[in-house]
Amino acid sequence: MSTLFISDLHLNPTNPALTQLAVSFLKTTAIHYDAVYILGDLFNVWLGDDLIPDEFNPIIEQLQKLHNANIKTYLMVGNRDFMMGKDFAKLIGAELLSDECVIDLYGTQTLLLHGDALCTDDIAYQRYRRWSRNKFLQWVYRHMPLSYRQGLAAKIKQQSKQQKQTKSAVTMDVNDAEVNKTMKKFGVTQLIHGHTHRPAIHDLKIAGKPATRIVLGDWVDEVSYLHYDKQQLALVDYRINEKRPL
Repeated sequence: MSTLFISDLHLNPTNPALTQLAVSFLKTTAIHYDAVYILGDLFNVWLGDDLIPDEFNPIIEQLQKLHNANIKTYLMVGNRDFMMGKDFAKLIGAELLSDECVIDLYGTQTLLLHGDALCTDDIAYQRYRRWSRNKFLQWVYRHMPLSYRQGLAAKIKQQSKQQKQTKSAVTMDVNDAEVNKTMKKFGVTQLIHGHTHRPAIHDLKIAGKPATRIVLGDWVDEVSYLHYDKQQLALVDYRINEKRPL
């Protein structure tokens, strides 16, 4: 048995090459796994489950094929596609995960996150995150006209781009104390997340016990994924390629 983890593909209707790369990966690699976890930001922006661009049909069809092949697929929203909901998950045959999810990964209790909630040094973003995850505001957003949703999404993306140019790398990365606090809260010694675009395997100490934080990589024009089975884990990325026995 083996499990695949990916995140931060940031698929965009204007970049068909990246969508095709993802389709090819699912067809040739993901098809050999027992379970596939997508930990947020599959899409660069998501206007709602009722407004799916036709350009995403190839990736949707390939995800449906995984489901039809009895490969369990799990979907978590990120900071870019947080408006994704149960309708889309149902469309592709996936289970929609909560923002914080603990799974038994071959005997190891493992916490899954997108990762943005750990970046507590970025106070402005955390304020925006609380606003964007408000269920009432999401309901209002879903009932807005398409043109307004498009304009609001474009404005948010532009503000995010401008803020990234002025924020330090430390501010946009996870806060170590928050990582420690969160892992203690859920009683785990292993954490897997994305969001920061800094693929790595970090060795930690949580409550005096050895622990691991695995950061998934983003996709630019290369695939990035975590392979995990009973014998080993392998973080496969164009910036890092690390294997560890289990």
